[in-house]
Amino acid sequence: MEFKDYYQIMGVKRDATQDEIKRAYRKLARKYHPDVSKEPDAEAKFKEVGEAYEVLKDPEKRAAYDQLGANWKAGQDFRPPPGWDQGFEFHGGGFTGADAAGFSDFFESLFGRGFARGGRVHTEFHARGEDIHARVLIDLEDAYRGATRALTLKHTELGADGRPRVKERTLNVRIPKGVHQGQHIRLAGQGGAGVGKGEAGDLYLEVEFRPHPFYHVEGRDVFLDLPVAPWEAALGATVQAPTPTGPVDLKIPAGSAAGRKLRLKGRGIPGKPPGDFYAVLQIALPPAETEAARAAYRDFEKALPFNPRARLGV
Repeated sequence: MEFKDYYQIMGVKRDATQDEIKRAYRKLARKYHPDVSKEPDAEAKFKEVGEAYEVLKDPEKRAAYDQLGANWKAGQDFRPPPGWDQGFEFHGGGFTGADAAGFSDFFESLFGRGFARGGRVHTEFHARGEDIHARVLIDLEDAYRGATRALTLKHTELGADGRPRVKERTLNVRIPKGVHQGQHIRLAGQGGAGVGKGEAGDLYLEVEFRPHPFYHVEGRDVFLDLPVAPWEAALGATVQAPTPTGPVDLKIPAGSAAGRKLRLKGRGIPGKPPGDFYAVLQIALPPAETEAARAAYRDFEKALPFNPRARLGV
């Protein structure tokens, strides 16, 4: 079935107050009332306006409808979420507004068949709050040891006047040890507030690492571009290398070339299994900024005839 944009039908904005909605309804009801209107589709328009008003005039039904409205647009095929209409309780008693007997299948799918066909019942609506998705930025080191981070969230709720308002809240979020980039942390009950007696939704935090000056991450593996001097790569050496858990002594094998990866098994992001840590060798050339340095390079050139482009055939 087609999604109905009740705000568009009423000609009001999504943040309209209850008074603005009421005035819009009175104006449209006069315009399309079948007894006085000369519009060719007056009766259908009158029922459509009445249906929209029945939802938007009630803060609970409006809040429930707004949960869907953020994800649906007029003209789209609509199917209510599983179990959506199980949140209604029916009670005897009348209501004011348009005749509910002519309400659409869309209305029925949201608020139940008893309401749309009974004509003289009203509902108390209970719906689970929407799940909220957000990102949390952490340092790579937080993934090694765990951490607690303060996270400020903004959410919208209806005020006493029926107008949506933005509120802020701050949560202290525990970052578990071993979390990896792209992982989702679920905080039960910290999502959108429920409607009526409905429980709150959940908050899902997607983990993202801040850019690091030394390391980059692939899954649980951590990589470091490690500069070494030409003689360290050629002759072999033991050098100190930083890691997220502290410096380590790293043995450079003789004859190492640029781009060689030295693996420290299990020293990546903790997990089952843990990732690995890789030092990727980069040959760093001393600058030739002094006459002594230039002379050393000339002596080196004479001592070791070497064509770095030999494999290219030139």
